Amino acid sequence: MTSSPPRPRVGRPVLISLAFLAPALVALLLLRLIPAGMAFADSLYHTSLLTGRTSFVGLENYAALFADPTFLQSVRVTLVFSLIVNPLQIAAALALAVLFTRRFAGVRFFRVLVILPIAVPPAVSAAIWSVAYRPDGLLNSVLTVLGLPRQPFLTSPGQALWSLIVLLSWIGVGYWMMFLIAGLQDIPESLYEAAAIDGASAWARFWHVTLPLLRRPLAFVLVADTVSNFLVFAPVQMLTNGGPEGSTNVTMYDIFTRAYTVGDLGMAQAEVTLLVLLVLAVVAVQFRLLRGGRA
Repeated sequence: MTSSPPRPRVGRPVLISLAFLAPALVALLLLRLIPAGMAFADSLYHTSLLTGRTSFVGLENYAALFADPTFLQSVRVTLVFSLIVNPLQIAAALALAVLFTRRFAGVRFFRVLVILPIAVPPAVSAAIWSVAYRPDGLLNSVLTVLGLPRQPFLTSPGQALWSLIVLLSWIGVGYWMMFLIAGLQDIPESLYEAAAIDGASAWARFWHVTLPLLRRPLAFVLVADTVSNFLVFAPVQMLTNGGPEGSTNVTMYDIFTRAYTVGDLGMAQAEVTLLVLLVLAVVAVQFRLLRGGRA
């Protein structure tokens, strides 16, 4: 009679690791996965505003969304907004991170100035910029002093989205810069010295030493910044309410309008599900591109 091979036992380090991961896994389950499942389930129902009755409608909410010009406009605005603000914020954060890792007089003071907006809640930042963007606000006063015409900013369909981009970049650049500074400080100085001895210029050292070794922090910043900008809500609500003419009606604000202004929770939940799928698709493409760029 042959004995069966002994089953491998779970080692103590694995159990310890699972114990440390347990709070995060529980939080992920309770705060992310279960709400996502409930949102998808609710998106399959419709509640009549006249009778208050809830009925199962399957995918009809999704079909109605794709036939709704307001939803399609919000998706276009969100994609355009993300395509502009993500490269802008990351490029500015990387440039400032490279600058502030150099040694010069006042570098710590200027670094604090860039990071300072992080300490201000987004709603407060939006209130400050709403005053600056007013027709008689600070920015138009500066333009008048410079002899330039006043600008409508938030009341112009062509300028409102750009005004929000400036506001969100002012908030976000310092935050992402901190991660990139941490990544830059992990690069051994000896690599730069060896490249300089080989005659590499400052640009060549940045391109062939800094960027390859900064790939992992850059990947994190890119993905986190993308998700953050897809979920922008408070500045839009406070400054533009999705206007003028729907030019700043990003998807998160459109979800809020459907849920709390129109009262159509089924459509709002369907839009939440589509937004999650859109974010996952964009992040998956980013990861694929980053993997494809590896040697």
